Amino acid sequence: MPITPATTGHSSSRGHLPGASGSGGGTSEAILLELVDEDGNTIGTAEKLAAHQAPGQLHRAFSVFLFDEQGRLLLQQRALGKYHSPGVWSNTCCGHPYPGEAPFAAAARRTYEELGVSPSLLAEAGTVRYNHPDPHSGLVEQEYNHLFVGMVQAPPRPDPTEVGLTAFVTADELVERHARDPFSAWFMTVLDAARPAIRELTGPAAGW
Repeated sequence: MPITPATTGHSSSRGHLPGASGSGGGTSEAILLELVDEDGNTIGTAEKLAAHQAPGQLHRAFSVFLFDEQGRLLLQQRALGKYHSPGVWSNTCCGHPYPGEAPFAAAARRTYEELGVSPSLLAEAGTVRYNHPDPHSGLVEQEYNHLFVGMVQAPPRPDPTEVGLTAFVTADELVERHARDPFSAWFMTVLDAARPAIRELTGPAAGW
C-alpha cells in the first residue's frame, strides 16, 4: 500500500467553500457533484441535493479514516445543523470532490476544512459502491466511494458548523460505541471495505 505525505493547499474559510460536502449553511451558488457510472467513470454532474433525493444518482465520494500513533480511530459526530444525517457519529471525514478534483486532494482538503488537521500520511484504500437510504431524511446515498487511511498527529480543531464532537477510539471501544450511539448509514460499509488497508497501516496489535 503506497503511503504518501498528504500535502495540499488549504482555504482560509474552512468548510464554507461552494461544493463543500455536507455544509449545513445555505449558499447562493449551486453545489455540484460528479456523476459516475458503475465503473467510476465520470458521466456528468448534478446538484448536490438532487443527487441525494430518492432513488439517488450514483456520484463520486470519498471517506477518510485517520488514526493516532496508538492505533485509535478518529471519529466525528456530524453537526446538528446538517440537513443530511445530523448528530450521528461517522468516520473521520467524508464528502464529495469538486467536479474534476482528484479524490485524494479532496480528502486532504476536506479533512482540514472540517477538522482543522492535515493528515501526516494518507494512503488510498480502494473503492466501494453502495446504496444507503437515510431513514430520517429520506435522502439516499448512491455513492462510488474512494477510501483513504492515514495518520494524524495534531489535535482536531473542528469547525462547529460541520462537526459536533470528536473522539479517538480503539477497535473494542468502537464496537461498544456503535452498539450504544447512532452512526451514519454508510459507516460500517466503508469501514469494512477499508479494513485491509487499516490493518496494514495500524498493525495487528491494534485489533482492526
